[in-house]
Amino acid sequence: MLAKTVAVAAAAMFTVASCASGPGDVQGAQSVPAADAASYPLSIEHALGTTVLEAKPTRIATVNWSNQEVPLALGVVPVGMAAANFGDDDGDGILPWVEEKLQELGGEAPVLFDETDGIDFEAVADTAPDVILAAYSGLTQEDYDTLSEIAPVVAYPEAAWATSWRDSIKLNSQAMGMATAGEELIATLDKDIADGVAKHPELEGKSVMFLTHVDPADLSEVSFYTTHDTRTAFFEDLGLTAPKSVAKASEGEVSFSGTISAERVDDFDDVDIIVTYGDGALVQTLKNDPLLSKMPAVANGAIVALDGTGPQGTAANPTPLALSWVLNDYLDLLGTAAGK
Repeated sequence: MLAKTVAVAAAAMFTVASCASGPGDVQGAQSVPAADAASYPLSIEHALGTTVLEAKPTRIATVNWSNQEVPLALGVVPVGMAAANFGDDDGDGILPWVEEKLQELGGEAPVLFDETDGIDFEAVADTAPDVILAAYSGLTQEDYDTLSEIAPVVAYPEAAWATSWRDSIKLNSQAMGMATAGEELIATLDKDIADGVAKHPELEGKSVMFLTHVDPADLSEVSFYTTHDTRTAFFEDLGLTAPKSVAKASEGEVSFSGTISAERVDDFDDVDIIVTYGDGALVQTLKNDPLLSKMPAVANGAIVALDGTGPQGTAANPTPLALSWVLNDYLDLLGTAAGK
């Protein structure tokens, strides 16, 4: 039995004791790649505790958004994972890039956890996991403590829903005993990004703001993703910058989103491009609004409207499998907006 996690003060870094295993472990019907060559126990510190693994896990469960993509990208099918509750293109609870990878790997299909009303602890327990991956998540301390009664849990390093795609890969792959493979995955994705960005020199230095939760019936407030959110951080990977106005509004915040009165819309006069979830009708609503229309990006029509319920909008939040799946299309949309 893997050691129970021990709660400690929040920490932004993680430490790994050396780890090891042989290549013959099995995850359900799926062969698990060999672990890094060293020795257990392995310790990982995160914001909700210190997780100690006594041996290489062979039954991996994931909860909350996207964590299943790390084991899948590394060739491991989880025994259970959260069902997609938005961005699902065919209603089967599995995003298209995840479905493609599952078909490629074969083996026994994961159990899908319905998280509509929060984590289904009983369903997670029924999969008898050796470790629960949640490096990118919104776990509360209570969630973490409850899950830890089932198996060791790896939570986020600093704040809920603020783990970068790189750190998600690092933490989750280390918990699997596959840190080296995780680093190789990061290097591969970095190259994909660099190759894509090289085709769009028009993006360099442009400032981008990601509007969120836009209610066309009430534009009295401006809601946006802060610089702590992974969608905003991804802009830097693409050669774009966070406007000084958004950076200032994010100071002192740990939340992934913020809101200010539309009467302060002049604060955002340094925004070149706006990305948001919506359609052409929403874009026109922004242009018609007497306050928001004063934003240069709105006045110029430099708006990227993503379908928030479809795969493209979902993939704007970079995850290991979605990143390359959507990258070129996303860059094309941003490039078009940058030219306005």
